[in-house]
Amino acid sequence: MDQANWLAQVSEDIIEPERPICDPHHHLWDHPNSRYLLDELIADTGSGHNVVSTVFVECASMYRADGAEALRPVGETEFVNGVAAMSASGGYGAMRACAGIVSYADLTLGTAAGEVLDAHTAASPRFRGIRHAAGWDASDAVRNSHTNPSQRLLADPAFREGFAELDRRGLSFDAWLYHRQIPELTALARAFPGTTIIFDHFGGPLGIGPYAGQREAIFARWRKDVAELARCENVYAKLGGLVMPINGFGFHKREGPATSDELVAATGRYHRHAIDCFGPRRCMFESNFPVDKASCSYAVLWNAFKKLVADASETEKAWLFHDAAATAYRLDSLGDQAA
Repeated sequence: MDQANWLAQVSEDIIEPERPICDPHHHLWDHPNSRYLLDELIADTGSGHNVVSTVFVECASMYRADGAEALRPVGETEFVNGVAAMSASGGYGAMRACAGIVSYADLTLGTAAGEVLDAHTAASPRFRGIRHAAGWDASDAVRNSHTNPSQRLLADPAFREGFAELDRRGLSFDAWLYHRQIPELTALARAFPGTTIIFDHFGGPLGIGPYAGQREAIFARWRKDVAELARCENVYAKLGGLVMPINGFGFHKREGPATSDELVAATGRYHRHAIDCFGPRRCMFESNFPVDKASCSYAVLWNAFKKLVADASETEKAWLFHDAAATAYRLDSLGDQAA
């Protein structure tokens, strides 16, 4: 059964279909056996929820084939800016795809990373920051991040020298790592209190390899580490990216995809703890599509988010579904309006 038919086995009425949403985390790519471009994004975001804008996050897509190695990731910004321009034409509907762009620069270049950041800025007015993924684990069962990071990347002096270039330009940093590395991110956030940091995917609590069957012990440690990270006021939390295969919930192995109630039951305590620690003004729901599409449909995922905060106030919901993302990524200057 192909993925579309597999996902179609679960159909739900859309909860609060008029609520404006900024989806602050999705990817775009064109691989031999996997295509996710504007048409696919529109099909998902247009499945019933009121997605008014999105933020693209790097995935090593469409790098330049030629030129200086350090500058090749600028091709991703150029590519995504073209997609954003297509969307901004209005010819594809009211949603504004890729209103913000998060790309990649190798921060271990030190001060030389500044040239790469400036090239991204020149390539698109939508460029908002970078993600230099730091996910590292000693187990062969866990795939390290696509950036091939060193074991303690976030503490590396050269990396931090490059990281300082972000603050000089008013750019943000998306942090992708695994749960054991959260204290390393806390140390980075404290060292650079003027830089906005977005904590991706709950810090990647792992549930495969040596972490399979250890969920309760991992959750107990995760709770403490997240509470400490949340004390850093320059850090925002992305709520999502928790039903990837690496998280170990196993929805991708089933005969049918997850329902929103099943997602709430499996992941609700992570969401509630993050919101309690960071507060709604520093939390934003995210789809992490198409990666999380391995477990559920877009419509079902956002239904789960809405069920999770059904008792929240209207003001709190506005922050969680739109305003925190628009604030963290400075989208208002690009005309993103929750309408």
